[in-house]
Amino acid sequence: NKKKFWQNMISKELQKRIISSIILIPIAIFFILQGKLFFVSFLSIFFLATCYEWIKMNKINSFKIIGVFYLLFSFILAYLLRENISLGLFILVIIICIFTDLGGYTFGKIFKGPKLTKISPKKTYAGVFGGFILSLVAALIYLKYTSNGLTSYFNLSILSDSNINKIYILFVLVISLISQIGDLIISYFKRLAKVKDTGNLLPGHGGLLDRVDGIIFAIPASYLLIYYLIK
Repeated sequence: NKKKFWQNMISKELQKRIISSIILIPIAIFFILQGKLFFVSFLSIFFLATCYEWIKMNKINSFKIIGVFYLLFSFILAYLLRENISLGLFILVIIICIFTDLGGYTFGKIFKGPKLTKISPKKTYAGVFGGFILSLVAALIYLKYTSNGLTSYFNLSILSDSNINKIYILFVLVISLISQIGDLIISYFKRLAKVKDTGNLLPGHGGLLDRVDGIIFAIPASYLLIYYLIK
């Protein structure tokens, strides 16, 4: 039983995911941490690639147009979040999304259990819980080792430490939830188009849109939440 368990966990798909992540994450970090020109180039490439996958996947013209405009809106807010609000906060949102996805995948594989929805048959309630847990742990570790935590991003100096911690946790859970909803929205459109992945560019991951499906919803939510409610 133990042998079968580990064989299931270390599947060929998971191996491909790990290898792709080892290659992609350092490249993404490099472009995010570099200057404005590098970051704009990085966003432009992702925007064009995800637009191509979205247009290719959808047959209905109205879906194509709305999707392209939404992607443009999301990528513009990604730029504004990094440049106008905080690089550290931008990285935090990316960390939340990555570990939400990782938690959903690993907890779903390990614990299985009831399915979440027919829209995405592989997703389980255990995966949802795992996404919340892993993103919260990763975000709190990140905040612990940044100089001033979220107080450097938000205007929280008038609050007590206990209230600040509650805001930290609530922010992470809300963004994790939105990331998971974003994943389901793209899954819904993939189901309509009768495709498994938005593309096949990334071994084990599918297309670029498959990898940023949660992020393109979490970024605008983060920006609007911070700009209008907290900043």
